[in-house]
Amino acid sequence: MDLLTELVAFVVAIGVLVVVHEYGHYSVARLCGVKVLRFSIGFGRPLLRWVSKKSGTEWTISGLPLGGYVKMLDEREFADRPDAMSAIPPDDLPHAFNRQSVGKRIAIVAAGPVANFILAIVLFAVVYASGVSEPAAIVAAPPTQSVAANAGFQGG
Repeated sequence: MDLLTELVAFVVAIGVLVVVHEYGHYSVARLCGVKVLRFSIGFGRPLLRWVSKKSGTEWTISGLPLGGYVKMLDEREFADRPDAMSAIPPDDLPHAFNRQSVGKRIAIVAAGPVANFILAIVLFAVVYASGVSEPAAIVAAPPTQSVAANAGFQGG
């Protein structure tokens, strides 16, 4: 394998892991009623960006694909601003991450690693189920005076 192929394979593998990990956080946050502001794959300047009309989540793909993040609504982000009380509309306050129960917050934080663990199990099962084809061990005839010939093995 040449260096370019290995580099592309590395970036694709990391990209898949990051997408699965971040989608774990995203999906559990949505299930728990938390408003997700952004789902980003990669860091740096966004190359692609679109906003979901259904959820209002901004989806981005950035230039450096070695990580990602899910940005959720959180009052603590606005705590140092003088207009902190008006920074989040009152209708959105119940959907802030910091307003969720401890159990929900633990589930959201743990969902990324759990998603990666499930991916590992699925990939292992696929590799294990597909197996490796090996040629059958067939000998035309054992060499004369060999251990196999003396033991009575025959060709075929």
